Amino acid sequence: MALQAVTFKIRALTSLVFVAVMLTGLVWNIWSFFILFSIIHFGCWFEYQKLIAKIDPVYESISPFQKYGVMIAGWCVMMYLSRPGFAGDWGNAGLHNMGLFGGLLFLFILPVAEILYSRKIYIRNLCYSALGLVYISLSLGLLLNLRTFYPGTALETINKILVLMIILSLWVNDTMAYLVGSLIGKTPLTKISPKKTWEGTIGGFIFSILALGGLGYFLSSGYDIKPVIQWMVVAAIASVVGTIGDLIQSKLKRLAQVKDSGHIMPGHGGFLDRFDSLLFATPFIWLYIVMFA
Repeated sequence: MALQAVTFKIRALTSLVFVAVMLTGLVWNIWSFFILFSIIHFGCWFEYQKLIAKIDPVYESISPFQKYGVMIAGWCVMMYLSRPGFAGDWGNAGLHNMGLFGGLLFLFILPVAEILYSRKIYIRNLCYSALGLVYISLSLGLLLNLRTFYPGTALETINKILVLMIILSLWVNDTMAYLVGSLIGKTPLTKISPKKTWEGTIGGFIFSILALGGLGYFLSSGYDIKPVIQWMVVAAIASVVGTIGDLIQSKLKRLAQVKDSGHIMPGHGGFLDRFDSLLFATPFIWLYIVMFA
């Protein structure tokens, strides 16, 4: 796959804008993080529903109550997964309780509204909506959970570094896989995504691990090898599982017969195109951090 200068220039310029917006949302404060990923959450949901409707025409019959209600219900899942104290001392629980009560409310209202409005429930549509809750809402909720490990304390900086490192590992993997694959890639990785090569995939994997290992060494001032190993493991999980998530998204787009899931970023596509790796990798990274880190 030859390196296309025009394509690379467009991707590079939009990446700079993307990085600036992401960094602002990630590091400014905890509210900017919540707002940023709330926007990402709804953007991913709109694109997901469009893809599913193209793949299975039955989903076009989804009622407005289910279409928008499941998005809001997913947003409640996000809020519920935030740690108590995330949004201040609102009954010592903040958005955590708001997500719980909002989720229970929608759990009651949605089925009733669906029956009254459409008088017919398609099980396939319910399954697609449930899949979206796991794929999008649960994943971003777990990311919010990681961001709120130590709310309102001096240790909150660790939250920022953790999320930044996860996103950085995915970004390095994606960028270096593209560059290495463009320069020396010859062996196709899979028919699902013909432009991906084994050389690029391995290159992205190696560079991602080296980048996070180096940053881990810098952050620990070289006195403790444990953080270095942990960051390298996070990078390895992110690279492998993130690549699988990217391939799954490519398969969905092939089934829907579209090139991109959306068009918010020239050269990068839509929300799902940009965050497919993060959505798939976050639950696995969360499990590793909670169980072993």
